[in-house]
Amino acid sequence: MTSMTDLSTRIQPDKDQDAHTIFVVDEASYDPWLQSRSAAEKAMLIAQDFRPKPHAHAILPGKDTQEWSVVTAVKDRAALGAYCLAKLPASLPAGRYRLDGAKAGKALFGWLSAQYSFDRYRSSPDADAPAQDTAARVLLTQDVAALPAILAEAKATALVRDLVNTPAADMGPTALEAAAEHIAKDHGAQLIVTRGEALEQGYPMIHAVGRAAAKHHAPRLIEIQWGKADHPVIALVGKGICFDSGGLDIKPSSGMRLMKKDMGGAAHVLALAQLIMSANLPVRLHMLIAAAENAISGDAFRPGDILTSRKGLTVEVGNTDAEGRLVLGDALTRAAEYSPELIVNFATLTGAARVALGPDLPALFANDDALAQDLLAGGTERDDPLWRLPLWDDYADLLETDIADLGNASASGFAGSITAALFLQKFVPDKVAWAHFDTFAWRPSSKPGRPKGGAALGLRATWAMLQHRYARRHASDGA
Repeated sequence: MTSMTDLSTRIQPDKDQDAHTIFVVDEASYDPWLQSRSAAEKAMLIAQDFRPKPHAHAILPGKDTQEWSVVTAVKDRAALGAYCLAKLPASLPAGRYRLDGAKAGKALFGWLSAQYSFDRYRSSPDADAPAQDTAARVLLTQDVAALPAILAEAKATALVRDLVNTPAADMGPTALEAAAEHIAKDHGAQLIVTRGEALEQGYPMIHAVGRAAAKHHAPRLIEIQWGKADHPVIALVGKGICFDSGGLDIKPSSGMRLMKKDMGGAAHVLALAQLIMSANLPVRLHMLIAAAENAISGDAFRPGDILTSRKGLTVEVGNTDAEGRLVLGDALTRAAEYSPELIVNFATLTGAARVALGPDLPALFANDDALAQDLLAGGTERDDPLWRLPLWDDYADLLETDIADLGNASASGFAGSITAALFLQKFVPDKVAWAHFDTFAWRPSSKPGRPKGGAALGLRATWAMLQHRYARRHASDGA
């Protein structure tokens, strides 16, 4: 995979180095720009059938073979989006480039994101496995102050992709713990891991879901604690189901194929923790990952079992394939014990959310309107879109059961993503602002700057919200 050391060299300060010019046009500005071009350039544009539609580009000749330039089209030249230049690194030769008369802004992120590759499992290239082109396409910028933040977000995005893309055999609970340990050590944070008998006694739903797995994939609760004690406590909770067979309510093979990504929620909170600690955000961070493999063996939990949660609520298992909400219930209870002012959880929780919103839009649920608005605004700011769905209390009766406090799945199948969110809400204190992301963590097909495979969806929107809330509060407090 492309290392972040490599990616960090692909946007650089502009010090008047030799570079190919990229002219940025949109439909409104194209004709005036075209009038200023030479006859040779106009002829080349005709030959390449260039039209000013987003992501289109063409090569323009120069005085000699080394002085060629590029024209590319965007939706709005005055407000470049994160991915408007992201097709270029895959299309242009290696080398240095600079924009002519336009500020790259957040398009710097897309330039980096487009040069991510995951090749951990490729052997020597052959006819069946074409080599990844890892030569650098470097974009020069005069906005030097923006580079550290852009690089941090690119690094966090790459982390999510790497973790989700890694097969379950190499990304079990032990590997998630190792990833958390690495991040904690890098930032002087405390790592706490609960497993074995302590997990069974303290987090019975996490234990029940993961107890059928092989010993080297044993379940655990992974926690990172960081920050000053007098700073506001925020909790990030991630679903870390490292592979989901469906349990005894087994998935069909087609439904199991991508279940290596069922730890996508864990990947998101690890990346957010990395961003928070790298930026030294003035918060007391509590990150929690409920890590387990939902496997099948003679010890697997069963439909009809009654589980007693850490909170004390009893849960009747209606479907063993609705396991993510079970492990999150115990982790959310643990998070609440530290009296946070904010809890955000990420989970690849329901197919119902994908049916409703497709792969690109994470479903956002929140018990606080101001929090929801801040997250939606962060999504707009970072080109990381979200869509809010309702915590519709009238559907709570769909989780009722005759013999326990609640069931983990609705027998009707209606409103699957909403009932899952309502289940999680049972484990969140009423007075704590809480947001739940039901995210896909995967792209089934490539888009510019967003390759097929593991995807960070909602990550940068949440990071924008946290920066605005806590960095600004810190500044207003005079700290």
